Formats: sequence, structure tokens, C-alpha cells
Amino acid sequence: MKKKKAFQLNPKFRKALEYIYTLIGAALVALAFNLFLLPNQIASGGVSGISIILAHLFGWEPAFVQWSFNIPLFIAGVMLLGGRQYGMKTLVGTAFLPLVVYLTKDLEPWTMEPLLASLFGGIGVGIGLGIVFRGKGSTGGTDLAAQIVNKYTGLSLGTSVAVIDGLIVLGAATIFDIESGLYAIIGLYVTSKTIDLVQVGMGRSKMTMVITEKQEEVREAILNKIDRGMTKLTAYGGYTDQERPILMCVVDQTEFTKLKQIVKAIDPHAFVIVTDASEVLGEGFKRE
Repeated sequence: MKKKKAFQLNPKFRKALEYIYTLIGAALVALAFNLFLLPNQIASGGVSGISIILAHLFGWEPAFVQWSFNIPLFIAGVMLLGGRQYGMKTLVGTAFLPLVVYLTKDLEPWTMEPLLASLFGGIGVGIGLGIVFRGKGSTGGTDLAAQIVNKYTGLSLGTSVAVIDGLIVLGAATIFDIESGLYAIIGLYVTSKTIDLVQVGMGRSKMTMVITEKQEEVREAILNKIDRGMTKLTAYGGYTDQERPILMCVVDQTEFTKLKQIVKAIDPHAFVIVTDASEVLGEGFKRE
């Protein structure tokens, strides 16, 4: 099988790109905050949600509240997640997000409809945090806490954000009315799903498992016509107790139809199992 040459980024360029991701992501979160969440009092979790509550109760400037809460969380992140470079990226994100919040505080809201604000605010925050996470950085706040939970529990980043921020949403529902709390839950859900989407990507691969009497012909056809490798698994028929090799192969969505046609042409009676593979790392797919 022909090997696809992997493109390797220069380490210095990769590091610079991570900082760029952190800055762009933090700016998107800040814009979503000022354009959608703050004017509609949608406290969909995080330090930003706390700053919305405190701005409502005491009139405190949200940017200053976010800086104040982020300091101890930044220290915790450096200690638990470690690394000088990680600490620097976290410091950049922690300082930059409230700065953009402060600089853009006078922007006109894009909508004063709470449902639209919760949906598009959640999408904006999710895209921003997802980009920051792809840069292996943090904007401070509870997304940093979510990375700590992710590291030590194995929960996905989206789930970790949902659990931590859900507690803040519950507290916010007691300050605002129940309807505002419900809108905040919508925004929180959209944020968590968008983070996972940005992390995994739009592309979906298919994992196929083929059981056929003509496994050698199928194997050769997939190798030569689709240029994909595969793994041969040893299995035994539950009824016959005879050995029945299984060919396991992962292909892009665009290659799946061709694989089906190949298998059907060689063995119309082949048994094929197909499942979605949301993320695939390795030869021929993503390298990290």
C-alpha cells in the first residue's frame, strides 16, 4: 500500500500557532459575551456567567470580575496542568479575554431575543473555547477547571464544561427568573456540543467490518482501489464454530460508497457492519 506522507510543522511555528489559536478563540468568546449573553442576562456558566450575575446585583464591570476570578484559577492551572509554556498560554488567554470584553463593551447587541441570544451566544462561546483548546491553551475561568477535570477523569472537554458550568447556571436561576435559567441551559448545551464539534471536526469517518468467504479478494481490492489499510481479526461463527476472519477498515465518508460497491461486486453475500468513527488518528488520517 502506498504511504501518505505526513506533513510536519516546524516546532517554533507550531508553538506560535498555538498562541494564535488562544488569542483568536479568546476574542470570539469575548465578542459572544458582549453581543449576546450579557445584554440578555444569560449566565450560561463560567466566570463570564458569574460576572453577569454580579453586574446585575452590584453593577460591577464584568471584565474586572473576570480578571479577579481568573487569578486563583490560573495559579491552580499552572500547578495541576503544569509546564512553563502551558502557563504562558494560559496567562495570555486569561488576560486577553477580559481585555477584549472591556474593549468591546460598548458594542450594540445583535439581538435582544433571549432564545436567539442563547443559541448564537452558545455557538460563539463554543467555537472560541474549542479553538483555544485546540491550541492547548486556556482562557482561564471554568474552562481551565474543565481541562483539569478532563485530565484526571477522562471526561470529554464538552462534558466537563457542562458539569462545572451547570452548577453556576443553577445558581443564576435563583438570581434571575426561571425563564432566564432555561435559556442559560440552552446556551450551555449548545456550547458543550460546539466545543466537541470543533475538537473532533466536521469530518466523519466510517469503520467497516467485513465478513466474507472471499476475504483475500476483498482485502486486495481495498488495498489497491481505495488505498486503505486494514486489520484482519480472528473470529469464529456462533453457529458453525468455524473460523471466520473479519476485515476491519476505516475510510473517509467519501470513500465509503466505493468500498460498499467493491465488496458487493466481489461477494454479494458478504456481511458488512458499519459504524461511525467520530475521530481517527494515525496513518492516512489526522496525526494528532
